[in-house]
Amino acid sequence: MRVDVESLAIERGELRLFENLSFTAAPGAHVALTGANGTGKTSLLRALAGFLAPSAGTIRFSIEEPAAQTHFLGHRDGLKGALEVREHLMFWRDLFGGADDPAEALARVGLTRVADLPARALSAGQSRRLSLARLLVAERPLWLLDEPAAGLDTAGKALLADLIAAHRMTGGVVIAAVHEPLGAPDVDVRLGA
Repeated sequence: MRVDVESLAIERGELRLFENLSFTAAPGAHVALTGANGTGKTSLLRALAGFLAPSAGTIRFSIEEPAAQTHFLGHRDGLKGALEVREHLMFWRDLFGGADDPAEALARVGLTRVADLPARALSAGQSRRLSLARLLVAERPLWLLDEPAAGLDTAGKALLADLIAAHRMTGGVVIAAVHEPLGAPDVDVRLGA
């Protein structure tokens, strides 16, 4: 898995967020997107996911059908309040074509004891952990994460760092918009500088 971004520019409305952005994410890379709010971190992730067309430049992937090989985890958790925690993971597993056991993913993120609760009963940190479990039920080589540590306590941030490290060990690529470090990235892309 490799991602090459060359001379990229992104506009939202009439505002150019950034231009001439280039970086490479080699297999096992962790790319940190940093910068103030409104500098284009989320827009860059959305462009990498194929949700937003850049106004200039290119994005190249070393894999075919990158959308089918990507997990996009937005800064909102995307949970349905009435669905039970376990049902969320079964839905995501089936949607993404995974074979992994949701019970294992729930155990990995520390949510086994709340597996039968509706998502609306979860704390903010538990909701974020459930979203992170989505990454585990179906393997995808590219993780695009938008503020993945939001709502997590110290233990949750350590869990996130462990999940990222394990994914990188398999050659997976993590590109994350962050306001606080998630460990030492291989590439630090500073927007708005």
